[in-house]
Amino acid sequence: MTWNVTCTYSQFLAQKTPSCCVSLSSFYNDTIVNCPTCSCGCQNPSGSNCVNEDSPNLQAAIDGPGKWTGQPLVQCTSHMCPIRIHWHVKLNYKEYWRVKITITNFNFRMNYTQWNLVAQHPNFDNITQLFSFNYKPLTPYGGGINDTAMFWGVKFYNDLLMQAGKLGNVQSELLLRKDSRTFTFEKGWAFPRRVYFNGDNCVMPSPENYPWLPNASPLTKQALTLPLLIFWVALAVLLAYA
Repeated sequence: MTWNVTCTYSQFLAQKTPSCCVSLSSFYNDTIVNCPTCSCGCQNPSGSNCVNEDSPNLQAAIDGPGKWTGQPLVQCTSHMCPIRIHWHVKLNYKEYWRVKITITNFNFRMNYTQWNLVAQHPNFDNITQLFSFNYKPLTPYGGGINDTAMFWGVKFYNDLLMQAGKLGNVQSELLLRKDSRTFTFEKGWAFPRRVYFNGDNCVMPSPENYPWLPNASPLTKQALTLPLLIFWVALAVLLAYA
């Protein structure tokens, strides 16, 4: 008799609430879409399950009883997540576009050694250059689809994500080549479909809240109206002297 045992990690069994969330912004829209409220839980009315970074009792809270049990001590935020990933569509070039990714730790008691980030986006098959992160394409659906990428820190540089505070973040920028068949900034296309941190699925904002391209600006409307105005004035002058 033989046995075949398969071990699988379950995020829902490992913890009752999510451990990370995603926020979004872009150069073409002033709106910053924050992590959904209570993504990883909500603040207690008394504020006993979090601490503000400017609190005079911060160090005492860090050194409290939970220090030796590994109990998280997170910064008081609207999302209450230990980890936030911010995706910013930074620049637009003729043949390329640029994204900035920032990972911020809000846990005052825990750092993350050899962290990893996995994201899904249809333009990942056109990653041209990456700054300050390592990168490997993943093809979970076979060789024909390359829309998933894994990122991790550079050894001795940013492979350690420090505890919450001024040093508690790592960031990188991606340069992606445009594919004329699919590329667009419309309807939130430039933002990731899914994001995972250390294997955990992060809470995403609702697609309806994504920063969309603004409507035609007054300058655009003015540029279209001015030639028509000149045409009608010229026509009126010609008819007056006809």
